[in-house]
Amino acid sequence: MAGAEPGRLHAMTSPQPGTAYDDTWVVLPTYNEAENLPGIAAAILERLPGATLLVVDDASPDGTGVLADSLAAADARVRVLHRPGKQGLGRAYLDGFRVALAAGAGRIVQMDADWSHDPSYLPALVEPLRRDANLVIGSRYVRGGGVTEWGIGRRVISRGGSTFARLVLGLPAHDLTGGFKAWRRETLEAIPRDGVHAGGYVFQIEMTYLARQAGARVVEIPIVFRDRRAGVSKMSRRIVVEALLVVLRLRWEALRGGRASHRRAPADDVARSTPLAAPAATPLPAPTAAPLDLADVAAPAPLLDPIDAAPLGPADAGERSG
Repeated sequence: MAGAEPGRLHAMTSPQPGTAYDDTWVVLPTYNEAENLPGIAAAILERLPGATLLVVDDASPDGTGVLADSLAAADARVRVLHRPGKQGLGRAYLDGFRVALAAGAGRIVQMDADWSHDPSYLPALVEPLRRDANLVIGSRYVRGGGVTEWGIGRRVISRGGSTFARLVLGLPAHDLTGGFKAWRRETLEAIPRDGVHAGGYVFQIEMTYLARQAGARVVEIPIVFRDRRAGVSKMSRRIVVEALLVVLRLRWEALRGGRASHRRAPADDVARSTPLAAPAATPLPAPTAAPLDLADVAAPAPLLDPIDAAPLGPADAGERSG
């Protein structure tokens, strides 16, 4: 709808219950993604029948928000959260998480709108959450994963950033800079999200770090990452430098006891997962379709007890060339 009020969630009617992904929400931040949104939205909903797609638009000058409203008017599974302007990719995800949690989502997926995260991986990404995983990462850096259409510079930045964060923070996951993830509700509720940095690159690292500090069991599944189909990459040198500084800050805070005590996870605590057949899920009650003011959505209280973090099998580290 044209002239949508910033900070309000718009939808038509509630999705009908009774399909395998009724408790799953996909949070999709957008900024100038009008070329990509219709196709990626249709692909997401096709791969996750019954799921809810939440488009979080930052007042895109190219009309992405208006286009998203038209998709929501035509399909009850699509919701749109309008924000008044660019506030950072990380903040867009956090706002989307808050809305999804308030609506009763049991599983929450985060992904990019530019086709770099292939929707065909979605069932495999969500599946481990049905078992004992708390966070599932679509990983480029385990066996079977990789990247295509990237130059050597961007490969070095991505792989180097993950390796740097892994060593400094003692994290077992191989792909810490990727943004294709699936979360269990309880994991997001256990993370103190108010102090998370908004930068996209560092946001991915920090959220995985905080999940591990909360005791989350992390699983990686292999994905092949492809460069965006349309539009311009939003990666900048400033974002990379910010990420490196925040990683060092997190380590310093852990050493000083400023956050939950740092612990080096065993090397076998993160494993590559293979896709399994998806069992039927128990549907949650359909969320209300009334407009929701983002300011009225209270952040959920953290859990009293950490999430159980049982060890997994060894992870395979490797990259499939494009």
